[in-house]
Amino acid sequence: MTTHFITAEVDLQATQALPEAIEAQLKEQGEPLRWAVTAVKDEKAQVEAVVLAD
Repeated sequence: MTTHFITAEVDLQATQALPEAIEAQLKEQGEPLRWAVTAVKDEKAQVEAVVLAD
């Protein structure tokens, strides 16, 4: 298992439950260890995360 630093964008209009939407998107890349919203622009949140992948 290795850790990876990734960035993702989440549409703020598409969801009411932002933390769950972020974690669901990050789980496509691996198991999220920690994440943070680092920017918001034009109804999109930029997320930086560290994930654990096989």
